[in-house]
Amino acid sequence: MATQRGLYRSRRHRIIAGVAGGLAERFGVPVWLVRFIWILLFIPGGLPGVVPYVILWIIIPLEPEE
Repeated sequence: MATQRGLYRSRRHRIIAGVAGGLAERFGVPVWLVRFIWILLFIPGGLPGVVPYVILWIIIPLEPEE
């Protein structure tokens, strides 16, 4: 039985805090796709993208060092 990986902010795929990279790694989607969605959320004034990003930055732990 495979162990399911938890949600962590990525150390490898990080530009600001690793939130998009961590979500991409967790759900098995390309990092560029998650970043593109964040950019779309930032376009209408920033608020729909900034608030969730900061909340996730605070609550998702950083990926443990290997």
